[in-house]
Amino acid sequence: MRILMISDVYFPRINGVSTSIQTFRRGLHAAGHETLLVAPEYPTEYSDAGQEPIIRVPSRYLPRDPEDRILRQGALRSLRSELKRGGFDLVHVQTPFIAHYYGVSVARELGVPVIETYHTYFEEYLHHYVPLIPRSVMRFVARRFTVSQCSALDALVVPSMAMQKALEDYGVRCPMHIIPTGMEMERFANGDGRRFRERLGIPADRPTLVHVGRIAHEKNIDFLLRMFVRLVKRKPQAMLVVAGEGPALEHCKSYVESLQLSANVRFVGYLSRERELPDCYNAGDLFVFSSKTETQGLVLLEAMACGTPVVSTAYMGTADIVKPERGARVAPDDEEGFANLVVELLNDPDRRRVMSAEARTYASTWSAGATATRMAELYSSLIAGEGKQLAA
Repeated sequence: MRILMISDVYFPRINGVSTSIQTFRRGLHAAGHETLLVAPEYPTEYSDAGQEPIIRVPSRYLPRDPEDRILRQGALRSLRSELKRGGFDLVHVQTPFIAHYYGVSVARELGVPVIETYHTYFEEYLHHYVPLIPRSVMRFVARRFTVSQCSALDALVVPSMAMQKALEDYGVRCPMHIIPTGMEMERFANGDGRRFRERLGIPADRPTLVHVGRIAHEKNIDFLLRMFVRLVKRKPQAMLVVAGEGPALEHCKSYVESLQLSANVRFVGYLSRERELPDCYNAGDLFVFSSKTETQGLVLLEAMACGTPVVSTAYMGTADIVKPERGARVAPDDEEGFANLVVELLNDPDRRRVMSAEARTYASTWSAGATATRMAELYSSLIAGEGKQLAA
């Protein structure tokens, strides 16, 4: 099969969407399928060498979100003739912005099926970026926007049962398929937590929690910081390492100062996935998480692949990962209860060792090869069925 993927975001922009695209493309390529990705250019230098084929499209600045870009319409139009000669069997859209409308248009022009992956829970996302409009209005807009877009698709991929249920409640009637992003276990096999601690000057015996993810308001990091205040009262030497960047970074740094946690919290920015990120995960005694908007929660699986036990609340996609409590514990959604659970585990190294082994085993069941196979099977069924109807 030859698949055209289109996205408004990709590396060097680090987030779950970029990771998902890369992971699936590698898995599909390993199974003998071809993919071509259309993605934005970024002002920062980044090499696509060694990756599956990518067409970079000129893009422009996105107001209120300096990390992201808007694909330029003129540049996309100029690609039409090249894509029409590409021999694609299906179009897979990855984001619901310019890429969605362009991808649907190209698919209809080519007479091939079009599917989309629903990566982001926009109902709990948009109000953070358009604060002057009431939250209830933005929730309504997000739902109507989603239903409208999904009606143009032949199928929708969702990463979790919770996301499928939410979309059904919206009124989405497009056929949905639960296919989570898989884990490339080998990428997290050789993390060196000691090396990471030494680089940051964190003693080997200092209790350390790790949080990895985009530092954005919808990630609920303020909750973790308030929880950490309670933890530090009982374990004054506890350290929290926060990896990532994003629009809420300065807010979080200021909040740390106001909570008098500056000696106990380290912000370490973006980390390379090849070495620094596995080292960071391995440096933690526990991985902590409290976002309520994750459609899957890839960072939880990455931590577990490194053998780092997870303590997290269970909302949306994270529930699928943590509720079995294999290498993870479901935390209460209140700061005191969350802190109590963390203290309990920090005080029980034997239990953490058991959880570490469980975590690695459980993460391996989310193999990238298996999920790529499921995606390829969906592609094949659409090409054989709906694709023929479209071309008729």
